[in-house]
Amino acid sequence: MKKKKPDSWEIDRRLRERAEAKLASIELTNGDRYHLMQYTDKRLHELQVHQIELEMQNEELRRLQLELEEARDQYINLYEFAPIGYLTITEEGLIDAINLTGASLLGLDRRKLIRRRLSSFIAPEDRNRWDCHFLHSKQKNSKQSIELNMRRFDGTVFYAYLDCLPMKTKNESMPIITLRITMTDITQIKVAEQQLRIAAAVFESQEGIFVTDNKCVILRVNQTFTKITDYAAEEVIGKTPRLFQSGRHDAYFYQTMWDSINREGLWKGEIWNRRKNGEIYPIRLTITAVRDQNDLVSHYVATFDDITLNRLASDEIERLAFYDPLTDLPNRRQLLTQLNQALAASGRHDNIGAILFIDLDNFKILNDTHGHHQGDLLLQQVGKRLLTCTREDDTVARLGGDEFVVMLENLSINIEEAITEARTVGAKILVALNQPYSLDACEHGCSASIGVVLFYNHQSTVDELLKQADVAMYQAKTAGRNTLCFFDSNLQTEVVAPRATLPDY
Repeated sequence: MKKKKPDSWEIDRRLRERAEAKLASIELTNGDRYHLMQYTDKRLHELQVHQIELEMQNEELRRLQLELEEARDQYINLYEFAPIGYLTITEEGLIDAINLTGASLLGLDRRKLIRRRLSSFIAPEDRNRWDCHFLHSKQKNSKQSIELNMRRFDGTVFYAYLDCLPMKTKNESMPIITLRITMTDITQIKVAEQQLRIAAAVFESQEGIFVTDNKCVILRVNQTFTKITDYAAEEVIGKTPRLFQSGRHDAYFYQTMWDSINREGLWKGEIWNRRKNGEIYPIRLTITAVRDQNDLVSHYVATFDDITLNRLASDEIERLAFYDPLTDLPNRRQLLTQLNQALAASGRHDNIGAILFIDLDNFKILNDTHGHHQGDLLLQQVGKRLLTCTREDDTVARLGGDEFVVMLENLSINIEEAITEARTVGAKILVALNQPYSLDACEHGCSASIGVVLFYNHQSTVDELLKQADVAMYQAKTAGRNTLCFFDSNLQTEVVAPRATLPDY
């Protein structure tokens, strides 16, 4: 039977037994024993000191080991969870290592990214740029940077800033070049830049813009602001919009404006401002309150348009709609409006008014003989003369052709006195219109026939009053022209019938 080989523990036991037996067989003198004991004690002390040194060294090694592990863990945390992606790519452009942030940016598990080509995560429009940059980076010994449109594994796009540092490692035959890359997502920065460009373009729009702080101190203006107001930026920055006030608006107007801004955060309306040269002009203004993250007003933004031309055009449209273009007198539409207002006022206050219906005598002869241009010149002069014969509160209007109407308001509350006042104005008109007219081609004489009707207490409508004045004017025509007649209701039926046969002159 084959003997079993003793193990190491059995060998150590036997060796110790033999050593103890040999030590016991040695006969020592007392002196030898003393020296042996001293030697033994010394060696034992040295062993104890050495043991303590080893324990201290072990303790230091354990401390250093813990620090190393902590540093390693901290490095791993910093590497893995850094706000930017770290990756290493091979000379062929394959991903060799990548941290968790980089894997998250590319949208794929880190294990599946290893040995994938980095260019597959670059948007097609930027791949040629990356290829050139990759070759260029491998040839340089310094960091190279580039911005790229990158595409995650799911197809979504983000903007990235890449820093590429070449690293050379020696091989048996030739050096191997790898690229250490930091990858930063700059999508928000790019979006912010785009928004700033848009905001800058909007700020330099065709509208005037100025921005104030919450104390209404001007911080910034655009170029259109300067074009409209004539103020350069340095002349208004640090000042308040009170600089532009025209004086046409009272404190209540501004109080209402600020009530709207404070309540709704917005005010829109038209306002009169003053340019640097003192000219007062109208603008269409919008003021918007800007609030911070605490919902407190931080700024006000005002945008405005110079509507001077619009206002002029609007005034011109109104003038054409309500005024006669030849004489600049109110036309029939405006006259009817003012007559209705006068009738309403007369009813409220028991005032008496009068309508004077004026028709030029022999006007057709002038047109037929010298042409319509001369007739127009005469009509313009008639309008001016009528204005000189009336009060500022009276109305002078041209109905059309050679027919004019004068409306007198606030006559005496006594009928007889009101008739006298109307007759006086009518007589003054007859004298004025009977004076010779200096025209381009000739000097012409022209008289007028006037029909007068009084109104008070809503006794008649506007249409009825005009018809009655027209009847009275016909009475003046039949009486020989160049005269004035008051409306007589008893004669109305007799006079209206032959009106159609009256010659048109």
